Amino acid sequence: MEVTSQLKWNPVLADPTGTRQMKPRTLGKTMVMDKGLGMLAFHDLLHTSSSHVDMIKLGFGTSPLYPQDVLRNKISLAKENDILIYPGGTFLEVAVRQQAIDSFFDMIIALGFNGVEISDGTIQMDRRLRNELISRGLDEGLEVVTEYGKKGWGSSIELAELIETVLIDSELGASLVTIEARESGMGVGIFDGNGKCKDDELQSVLAAIRGDQLLWEAPLKSQQVHLITTLGPDIHLGNISPDEIIALEALRRGLRSDTLVLGSRKD
Repeated sequence: MEVTSQLKWNPVLADPTGTRQMKPRTLGKTMVMDKGLGMLAFHDLLHTSSSHVDMIKLGFGTSPLYPQDVLRNKISLAKENDILIYPGGTFLEVAVRQQAIDSFFDMIIALGFNGVEISDGTIQMDRRLRNELISRGLDEGLEVVTEYGKKGWGSSIELAELIETVLIDSELGASLVTIEARESGMGVGIFDGNGKCKDDELQSVLAAIRGDQLLWEAPLKSQQVHLITTLGPDIHLGNISPDEIIALEALRRGLRSDTLVLGSRKD
């Protein structure tokens, strides 16, 4: 009798596309939004899905609301599974507004975070300060992810501004620029009030910027399906609910009816 631990799915079944990268990935990264998981749920999440998760964002300003031992354990467990974990960009915006930037960085370094998100989705931030925050994060040994876009209903992408943001942020050392869509995915960025993708804006962005520089927040399944079928399974996607990670991975690999046609191996 064969040892069951040596069993492996036939590659044509495990990944019909034949293209999915294993971690550490440079393409097709998945960012999960954690809005308050307890440790048991967090542990279960990584036990079942860690190979499909590249980044975990502790949403908005939730980080200081956890018992500190829980927060430290989350950070440690994520890093053990080769996952970038960072506070939501809104929390750094709070630090800017409260003139507590030094305290913010001191604390996230002490807690063990390995990433930081720099955004101005709610506040106004000039280019000089944004540059300083990117450099500060890198100097502290953190991976820097930035974000473009405002969180207000009806906000849209200003192409020239986005291009400039991506070019400067990337040149300064940001690993990805996130395109804002909030956790609702409606009425923000490339999505209209019903959560439908504004394809003209999407194509305008991609005509000017390399897709591997961008992480698209796409919390709704319909948005994930549309972006994957339009742009391919190797796009970076974010604000994914913890209970949708494996479902998203199935979409990427052509293991759901919505994306089965992506499979490179045909009958």
